[in-house]
Amino acid sequence: MVRSLKEMVEKARQSGKKRLAVAAANELEVLRAVEEARKENLIDGILIGDSLEIERTCKKEGFNPDDYLIMENSDPKEAALECCRMIRKDDADFMMKGAIKTGDFMRAILDKEDGLTTVGLLSHVAVFEIPGFNRLLFITDAAINIAPTLSEKVKIIENAVSIARNIGYHNPKVACLAAVEVVNPDKMPDTVDSAALSIMAARGQIKKCVIDGPLALDVAISENAAQTKGLNSEAAGKADILVTPEIVCANVLYKSLTYLAGAKPAAIVTGTIAPVVLTSRADDHSTKFLSIAMGAAGVKKNN
Repeated sequence: MVRSLKEMVEKARQSGKKRLAVAAANELEVLRAVEEARKENLIDGILIGDSLEIERTCKKEGFNPDDYLIMENSDPKEAALECCRMIRKDDADFMMKGAIKTGDFMRAILDKEDGLTTVGLLSHVAVFEIPGFNRLLFITDAAINIAPTLSEKVKIIENAVSIARNIGYHNPKVACLAAVEVVNPDKMPDTVDSAALSIMAARGQIKKCVIDGPLALDVAISENAAQTKGLNSEAAGKADILVTPEIVCANVLYKSLTYLAGAKPAAIVTGTIAPVVLTSRADDHSTKFLSIAMGAAGVKKNN
């Protein structure tokens, strides 16, 4: 099992070099991350955008533009659609957001003709390396699904489990988070969903993972807390994946770990026909690089 982001990068390297298409690649931190990923032999880069600006930035940073396939397309929306087309034509393995608004980028992903959607559900999966914590921790969904239904939570879990398995988790342990460990249908309807998901996994409706819930955060990640509260299951205290009831909880947890705990994150959008690296403008090149590694490890056809 992979226990650090460094091991995740190594896992991505061992799975073979992938072709990364970057939409509107004329963005400094993105280019720094792509260059690091190229030097680590994780990717071959396809940079789509304002070619003159891309080349100027590369030269200013000491990168060799000849190390990349640079394609001219100064319209960010069209650049994103071209990334999708390249993946559909098997000319690229996954894609990344550059200097383009998130809404425009996602519209390309969701485009009915050229996009990357399937019959499944798109969701955001993040993985954290937390100081003092003994393993990686996956969190979903902090960016895409606002208030998922029970059936949507099934898809969110399946997407996260697929990514975790690609990274090296054979049978990941999933905790469905809540404020308490008891089912309270009147005051806390999310606890009903959590219990249902746990039963569905036990009966084989959700496969290739172990699920428990409802679980409070402490019981999900701390074996001592689980033992103190008398909860004994395969997932309690040992969770690899935390599934939150809605986007606010996930987003607050994501940013709390990043800004208050000094955790290092990586994140991708999945449920598409290929991984999508969707990072924030506030993320530094290290987070963007780690997200590229996560995406490279998540390319299914080469795993």
